Amino acid sequence: MLKKSLTALAFAALLHFPLLAQNQAEPTYRFSIDLGKVVDDKLQVTLLTPDFKEDEVLYHLPKMVPGTYAVYDFGKFVSAFKALDKKGKALPVERLDQNTWKIKKAKKLARLEYLVDDTWDTPKKEDIVFEPAATDIEAGKVFLINTHGFFGYFANRTKEPYQITINKPQEFYGATALRTTNSTPTADTYLLQNYNDLVDAPMLYSRPDTAMLKVGNADVLISTYAAGGGDRSKNLAQNIRTILEAQKNYLGGTLPVDKYAFLIYIDNKQNRTGAYGALEHSYSSVYYFPEMPPAMLAEQVRNIAAHEFFHIVTPLNIHSEEIGNFDFSNPKMSKHLWLYEGVTEYFAHHVQVNQRLIELPDFLGELRSKIIASQQQYNDALAFTELSLGALDKHEKEYGNVYQKGALIGMALDIRLRELSGGKYGIRNLMKDLSQTYGKDKSFKDEELFDKITALTFPEVRDFFARYVEGTERLPYAELFKKVGITYQPSGIQKRVSLGKPTIGYDQASGHLMVASVENLNAFGKQLGWKAGDQIWQINGEDLNLRNATELLNKHVVNGKEGSPIKVTVGRKDASGTVKPIELTANLVASDETVSHLLTPDPNATPEQLALRQAWLYSNL
Repeated sequence: MLKKSLTALAFAALLHFPLLAQNQAEPTYRFSIDLGKVVDDKLQVTLLTPDFKEDEVLYHLPKMVPGTYAVYDFGKFVSAFKALDKKGKALPVERLDQNTWKIKKAKKLARLEYLVDDTWDTPKKEDIVFEPAATDIEAGKVFLINTHGFFGYFANRTKEPYQITINKPQEFYGATALRTTNSTPTADTYLLQNYNDLVDAPMLYSRPDTAMLKVGNADVLISTYAAGGGDRSKNLAQNIRTILEAQKNYLGGTLPVDKYAFLIYIDNKQNRTGAYGALEHSYSSVYYFPEMPPAMLAEQVRNIAAHEFFHIVTPLNIHSEEIGNFDFSNPKMSKHLWLYEGVTEYFAHHVQVNQRLIELPDFLGELRSKIIASQQQYNDALAFTELSLGALDKHEKEYGNVYQKGALIGMALDIRLRELSGGKYGIRNLMKDLSQTYGKDKSFKDEELFDKITALTFPEVRDFFARYVEGTERLPYAELFKKVGITYQPSGIQKRVSLGKPTIGYDQASGHLMVASVENLNAFGKQLGWKAGDQIWQINGEDLNLRNATELLNKHVVNGKEGSPIKVTVGRKDASGTVKPIELTANLVASDETVSHLLTPDPNATPEQLALRQAWLYSNL
């Protein structure tokens, strides 16, 4: 799962998903929901139950699901729970906790019925679910069916087959990574091997806005719902094709899946979590974004997809017993978030320099940002295995470091492996070997992984894990980067183009970014003529707002050429207090700035360092 802060910034085809063999036993669970029967943003779920020999049985909805790293208690959104016999007579039911119902006289049980509420509309702040993991029920418009929010399981029976029938309006299309076993204009039926596969298969039902891509051996579906209207999928498909092709090449020319689905929801109103991002699944991923300009939206989808798509490697083919045998009622964390999220995040950036989509300075800039974040926003001295095990409770506030230091652990291990192998073996080779050792249906034991990696690679790697992942030592950046001819300076001077370093704030009343202070202006800022209170309206004639500020600043300033003209239109109060437009103009000037954690290629790097850098950055799998 990748979450970002908002302020920090029709061809329809069903896809394949592993199905039961045709001669396998009939499904234990037969669920159905009717998207045409919504009442108060609630949908009724009906389950035709198997026969029970017990007098009492427990029915659960999950407390948590893989990938979320948060306890959501999806049972809290269930109401009007009924257990019925074959004649429709109610059986006694006791609700034991938020996620568990005890059904008495279970030998007579024939059917369960209950209502599921839309999590996006929950009135309680403590009940809010990050949108890509949530459920959205909007009659006649859209249904985000994260299956873990609708369908449950009987105690000790998560390994048995499921049949899911979605009754739908005729004009609706069900976008999912599943293949239907039966489909009509008004109903889709799916068959799954077990509950793990079910929660791994979200669905997005709406009027179709889809596009298809062929990436190597894989068919990729992009399906979008935009609350504000308009078709988006074809444009998004064109923009993410490049990164998907790069990822395919990065993984050796083929992908470990033959089909994949991107399910994308674009909202036109303020959301409850104040964040956007995505939740990964083995064969699909769910994305939630606010409305934004097309180019910015495409960039955000492309950047986040670079991370989420790599989850086809882990945990699909590499996972611990805590994931492979996930306990939905009493979840246990693996200590290897450095692998699941950290290495995945590292790959998302490394693929771009490896496949020549970005240049070395851009890649080093990403690494620098992660070093800064890991040391300034999180406890860099906390052992990463301890962080992972406590990510749900004790170290919940440190979880975000999996995308910072976790990625840096992946980088450090990659460099170390390249060094030990003379450039011939890196972390991608390791992931391939681990995939072949384990695979989708075989889990590793949490406590054995470091020793297994050591056995597959080099004895020195065990010391790396002991010191920097299990231990509390900080990663030795200067030593690591020196191996590949990169100079690391905890503090250094760098020439940078900027707007002159005004302190930027946000003017709630006008909805504009504003200059909160001019105390730190450099010479260029003074030349431009900033004044405290200026509302920033335009840069080079383009309207600037909270959502596109980063895009425009990168376009016109950060990536601008020194000496090129810049024109900033601000709103400034005159003597009478009336806000009037003022144009600030100057030619861009690069100024010396003191920056932390500076990374620069060493002009005096030895041939051995340059060779290792080449292997680290540009080698093929």
